[in-house]
Amino acid sequence: MLQKVSENLIESSQDAINLEDKFGAHNYKPLPVVLTKGEGIFMYDVEGRRYFDFLSAYSALNQGHSHPRLVDAMVKQAQQLTLTSRAFYNDKLGLAEKFLAETFGYDKVLMMNSGAEAVETAIKLARRWGYVKKGIPDTEAIVVVASNNFHGRTSTLISFSTDNASKNGFGPYMNGFFVVGYDNPEVLAEALSNPKVCGFLLEPMQGEAGVVVPDDGYLAKVRELCTKNNVLWLNDEIQTGIGRTGKMLCADHENVKGDILILGKALSGGMMPVSAVLANDDVMLNINPGEHGSTFGGNPLASVLAIEAVSIIQDEKLAENASAMGEIFRERMQAIDSEKIILVRGRGLLNAIKVDDSDGISAYDICKLMKEKGLLAKQTHGNIIRFAPPLIINQEQMHQACDIIESVFMELKR
Repeated sequence: MLQKVSENLIESSQDAINLEDKFGAHNYKPLPVVLTKGEGIFMYDVEGRRYFDFLSAYSALNQGHSHPRLVDAMVKQAQQLTLTSRAFYNDKLGLAEKFLAETFGYDKVLMMNSGAEAVETAIKLARRWGYVKKGIPDTEAIVVVASNNFHGRTSTLISFSTDNASKNGFGPYMNGFFVVGYDNPEVLAEALSNPKVCGFLLEPMQGEAGVVVPDDGYLAKVRELCTKNNVLWLNDEIQTGIGRTGKMLCADHENVKGDILILGKALSGGMMPVSAVLANDDVMLNINPGEHGSTFGGNPLASVLAIEAVSIIQDEKLAENASAMGEIFRERMQAIDSEKIILVRGRGLLNAIKVDDSDGISAYDICKLMKEKGLLAKQTHGNIIRFAPPLIINQEQMHQACDIIESVFMELKR
């Protein structure tokens, strides 16, 4: 018998946790906090406690929670038209495509939904280009990827993952990928010399791997080697783009540009899944009607939100703010006198602390301690804590948040 679900079932955080544990898949291990409201840089749990959000839904909330401009744009468009499918034209998609193409400097835009879906799209574009333009024999195209990559968890994307937790037990895996060391121009040069290589898929900074920042000049070398070997650079800026690292795109730090740009997460400001793949005509127009698509890709609601989300970053100078606030964060963290902190690294407001967990106190334990003091962050790869607040954070708020983090490490010292 169907039973109506009542909000009265959730009277405490534990009620919500118990429901998820009983009825939901166990594919995540969240911190024990149940959130019910977000506003700006803060989130609130069901008991009314307030927290600094230092994860931003893995950088999807660069504009902060429920930015008024995004809420207004979403409500207005939702009352007008949300979805047509691409069986018909709508009056918002072309505007979004023009805006994104001109903002990021490409001829064409292909809008999708999730980040993983956008990466899959970029791989298909690179392979088709390799067959049509580079003359690679059919089904023999190779995409080179970096070790410790994270581009999503679809069957294709885990095929070239070096993360056993994402990959093991889900085979068989797709062929056509070759893994090279990240931030290693020498091995990349050798790999790209293979005439069957059509693309190099790269995060300009590795987020899920623990906020790994490459050496200065690496991205410029990537651009040089891809051009030299007639290989497309697939620049995955899903997590690093839209102002997160202190520039509109992370690749802008070295004034270079991918042949294919992949965007997601903050492209909607956290309002709904919106992603996009950008390329010039020589790449994009090798896919013809009926050969790729998505029911929700390029829907009117997503189109309106994409324009507004990127416009907020520009109008409020949030990339510049990310650069300034990131300097404060790293300076404060590096000044903490704690043997638990092995290193601090990052760029803009995508940062991480690597901790020494040899004493049995893990990065996850530290995240729970910070939660108790009013700051939410999350560990990755065991002993690394990623810190990525919304880009709207101001100097006073940053220092307050750093005070919380510092107090946790100092208490662990005693």
